[in-house]
Amino acid sequence: MEEDRPLPDPNRPPWWHPDRHAARRDALRSRSRIARAVRAFFEADGFVEVDTPALQVSPGMEPHLHAFATELVGANPDDRLRLHLHTSPEFAMKKLLVAGEPRIFQLAHVFRNAERSGTHSPEFTMLEWYRAGAGYADLMEDCVALVRAAAGAAGRRTFLWRGQPCDPFLDWEVLSVEDAFRRHAGIDLLATAPDPTAPDAALLAREAERVGIAPHPGDTWEDLFFRISLERVEPRLGMVRPTFLADYPVSMAALSRPKPDDPRLAERFELYICGLELANAFGELTDAAVQRARFEADMALRERIYGERYPVDEDFLAALELGMPDSAGIALGFDRLVMLCTGTEAIDDVLWAPVAMPGRGAGA
Repeated sequence: MEEDRPLPDPNRPPWWHPDRHAARRDALRSRSRIARAVRAFFEADGFVEVDTPALQVSPGMEPHLHAFATELVGANPDDRLRLHLHTSPEFAMKKLLVAGEPRIFQLAHVFRNAERSGTHSPEFTMLEWYRAGAGYADLMEDCVALVRAAAGAAGRRTFLWRGQPCDPFLDWEVLSVEDAFRRHAGIDLLATAPDPTAPDAALLAREAERVGIAPHPGDTWEDLFFRISLERVEPRLGMVRPTFLADYPVSMAALSRPKPDDPRLAERFELYICGLELANAFGELTDAAVQRARFEADMALRERIYGERYPVDEDFLAALELGMPDSAGIALGFDRLVMLCTGTEAIDDVLWAPVAMPGRGAGA
């Protein structure tokens, strides 16, 4: 569940203290075994492991993610370029699809500022992979086989995380966002979006209030969507068996394409296990003009909320214009996968060297 528990006691010994390391050793050894199993899984299916730079002009365009910024200085000190640490290797990996690599994966260190909790670290490992000539249903099959392989590498038949059980060897559930809101929140979500590209915040606010979730002044439709999902939907996903939450409203398509048979929806799913969000997948959008319009809308929203914008990766849009093949891609939180496979509740306990936090000391 995304309602995270507090961070561990800051007065406990630092991560490098032998006693604390001894308590984490089994989970860390499992992490290494799981990483080997992941690489073996992809290599057996003809994937190539790639390694793209963390420094990028654009860190990612999600309105609510916060990036770390730095400055690249050339041989001439006047040659300076503002760069960011990427929040995902997505743009660079999609350029490799355009370049002609049909199946690629990466275990990448990624960086997100202003994120720290029991399941969030400012630096963490993202497992990301792309299949040319595939759809998001193919990625569901990948997830089933991959998670089962990871569980096997850790010696687990079932997951038990924060008291919630889940058996990845059962048949997995595919649940549409529309059905999830109707089942768990009693809300007809699509009825609040008569214009699918511009859903009506007032309509969703009335529905939220009807089911006992108080709207806040200035709430957008997206704000309300996430609050309802957090309170009523996500905590019920991935119990007993894993759940693919699929077919998001097209206004939340991000970098995914609309469904051909229902343009109100996007080819997107998220994977939940024990109420924990594990992965986010897209049938990839390949239209550069549509993608530019989405980027501009996302940055307008970011500026309105946070007073800042990130630059568009023009090189990425040029790659789309040249022609990215029909493809599907997914980002999976590798550290969270290790947490599930080891029953570990805090992300710091599956990181070999957790990032220090202000006020907690260099060894926190």
